[in-house]
Amino acid sequence: MPRILYAEDDETLAFLTKDNLEQQGYEVVHCPDGNACFDHFNEQDFDLCILDIMMPKRDGFELAEDIRKVDANIPIIFLSAKTLKEDRIKGLKLGADDYLVKPFSIEELVLKIEIFLKRSQKSTATQKSEYKVGKFAFDHLNYVLVSGSDKITLTQRESELLKFFLDNKNQVLKREQILKALWGDDDYFMGRSLDVFISRLRKILANEPGIAIENLHGIGFRFVG
Repeated sequence: MPRILYAEDDETLAFLTKDNLEQQGYEVVHCPDGNACFDHFNEQDFDLCILDIMMPKRDGFELAEDIRKVDANIPIIFLSAKTLKEDRIKGLKLGADDYLVKPFSIEELVLKIEIFLKRSQKSTATQKSEYKVGKFAFDHLNYVLVSGSDKITLTQRESELLKFFLDNKNQVLKREQILKALWGDDDYFMGRSLDVFISRLRKILANEPGIAIENLHGIGFRFVG
């Protein structure tokens, strides 16, 4: 039974969400504030985190940042009433894998959870695990780029995107093609999310000669290397 860590200070919403997820077969540990959530995270094993942003004691942004310092791979989904694009981008930059705006659909949340858990399971399957990216060895199963003593840890989303580029190196990839491969959707918000992850990968690989993620205006991208 997959275990979910759920941080939410709204008791009514927390009860309804927890009850619905448990009916779907998930074990849910609910915490009413950020400090309690982080304590549980350090004491127990979880498969996925669902975090509200506006919480007492430690907000969701800070909580996600602290969780990422301990575990770079666990999927994190933000649930928030904050609708500004800047808040969504901030959440993604902190390492969240997705961001749902309240009020949200339980059906959509369950779908997101299923997608991330399936991808986590796939990452442990037998498959090509290492790629060469400039001076780095890229181990997509463990979400790391390694060069000697240098080690850069990626989020699951960043790792999936880089692997997709490497599997399609030097090919023109349309935006909707990438979005459907990674998210299963191509709506506006997912498109903006893609730009955030590409920007992050570009910064990581900026000093690698011959490596580039080209932006083909109105079409998509091409990974050259």
